[in-house]
Amino acid sequence: MTRFFIAAFFFVCSLHALKIEITKGEVNPDPVAIVDFYNPDSIDNLGEDIAAVLTSDLEASGLFTAIGKTAFLQTAASLSKDGPNMSNWRPLKARFLIYGEVKQLSSDKITISFRLFDVLTGQQMLGLSYDGEKKNWRRMTHIMADSIYGRATGETGVFDSKILFVEMINNDRRNPKKRLMIMDWDGFNPQPLTDGQHLVLTPRISPDAKKVAYLAYVKNQPHVYVLDLKSKTSKVLGHFPGMTFAPRFSPDSNSVVFSYEKDGASAVYTMDIASGKNTQLTEHRSIDTSPCYSPDGTKIAFVSDRDGPSKPGIFIMNADGSNVRRISFGKGKYFQPVWSPRGDLIAFTKQVEGTFYIGVISPEGTGERLVSQGYLVESPTWSPNGRYIMYSRSGSAMDKNQIDMIDLTGRNRRRIPTQKSATDGCWSPLLTSIMSND
Repeated sequence: MTRFFIAAFFFVCSLHALKIEITKGEVNPDPVAIVDFYNPDSIDNLGEDIAAVLTSDLEASGLFTAIGKTAFLQTAASLSKDGPNMSNWRPLKARFLIYGEVKQLSSDKITISFRLFDVLTGQQMLGLSYDGEKKNWRRMTHIMADSIYGRATGETGVFDSKILFVEMINNDRRNPKKRLMIMDWDGFNPQPLTDGQHLVLTPRISPDAKKVAYLAYVKNQPHVYVLDLKSKTSKVLGHFPGMTFAPRFSPDSNSVVFSYEKDGASAVYTMDIASGKNTQLTEHRSIDTSPCYSPDGTKIAFVSDRDGPSKPGIFIMNADGSNVRRISFGKGKYFQPVWSPRGDLIAFTKQVEGTFYIGVISPEGTGERLVSQGYLVESPTWSPNGRYIMYSRSGSAMDKNQIDMIDLTGRNRRRIPTQKSATDGCWSPLLTSIMSND
């Protein structure tokens, strides 16, 4: 991912962050006053646009609710010049106040600065400045939102991230056209990664955000491909005589775990991307599929029908294939387990009779909870901080497929906008954290 800005601290107060737990129960969002950014150089409509994106990000988290601007008693210019007068903000019952300014550095570069205040104490909690190209103002704002989210909650943010998904190009059931797409987490800046000539499914981005593994049908033959996001070139992952599917990367991004079908049964394999060497982890005695590594790489969750064709469930094994054990024992059929980045939960798709669900369960097999249901909900994918799940939803057989996001309470559900029918979403890691570790 391209580096394009520098963030500089200019004041951070030593106030403690507000620790917010949203894994259960009901969350009361904190009121926040977000003032249109002061724009003394009149750079398009950036002052209002930055505030709008910041508001959208924070409200989407379910932890903040924006106060209407008509109630504000201080202007952006006044705040920039004199700072906040808390007597103007406390009557609005604001918990937090955010204001800032955007300035022109050169013909194509800008600087965006902001301050976050605790209205109750009147103290500044955070102040940051970002320099970058004007065309990248949206990403700079997402990074700003992550900083504010992190300071206010004590958790890592989610907004400087990307979403991979499959876009339906046509509605021809005999010859469906689908292509891989990538977009900002909020649905903006969609870009194609494949040309739509082949049917593609199940894209998965690597933990280093440099590669994408996906399934593609070329000449009616399904194979797993790996696409380099920088060069936009793809290569087939191995040459198996049968069907390979459900690829996912290892935590170090150097190998892929997937399923390979042979003689009517499928087994779990891993393959080193550089050498092409593969290792078989389970036997071809049942249908073992949808493998996914734990964040530390020591274990793999997968689905198997080894207890009976009508009882597919979630199993966990060590990364070398040993110590296989079942962790799901509820009613219905389980599919598509995905390990949380925090390692504390596994999300899954579940079917009970004619209804589908998105749920979570601990790796020990305890605490199963269902957070969403519908005619067809599937393909869960975790946010970078492990607090939100994104998944595909269809209201009926004729509806346009959509991508939704929900938090772990099951109460805050949001739709991620896409131009066409979209499925198989995959949430990238937080890009800022990857850049800082390079």
